[in-house]
Amino acid sequence: MPGRPAVFLDRDGVINENREDYVKSWDEFVFLPGVFEALRKLARNGWLVVVTSNQSAINRGLVSRAIVDEINHRMMEAVERHGGRIEAVLYCPHRPDENCSCRKPRPGLLLEAARRFNIGLSRSYLVGDALSDIAAGLRAGCQSILVLTGRGEKELNYLVREGYVGYHVVADLREAVDWILAQGKGER
Repeated sequence: MPGRPAVFLDRDGVINENREDYVKSWDEFVFLPGVFEALRKLARNGWLVVVTSNQSAINRGLVSRAIVDEINHRMMEAVERHGGRIEAVLYCPHRPDENCSCRKPRPGLLLEAARRFNIGLSRSYLVGDALSDIAAGLRAGCQSILVLTGRGEKELNYLVREGYVGYHVVADLREAVDWILAQGKGER
């Protein structure tokens, strides 16, 4: 079997409100409506959930890696208290000019997760609110889903203008999860 399927989620703009000045503390982290319900559905249906997120605020000197780790840990605990489960959070701390392989739109975080958790990328989904998310998912071979929360509405214009195809558009994470579950793709 070519690895198990997973759902990759971007964090800011998909799980929590996106901030122009970055999420720099737990006090600035605000869950979006319907997120707990969506993640509970994925957990009940046995889906592996991995968050993959660009967190350039670290290398921009705006927040420490320790604070980002604390925010992610508290997010995972809150999700679990509401019946969901996030297996892991993988993030890229680099600025765009650092030209790393892990910063989306490159698929490095997805490839790392696939190796670590035996994920079959062609059987998996990526949910994001930006062109960089969709591009990373497509490059990794995942079915990519753009949510219109966060930067999604604005980013949809870029995707159309740049000629991207092969992705699905939904209102929010709740609708993305309903669509994923309706596909019935793969054994979980």
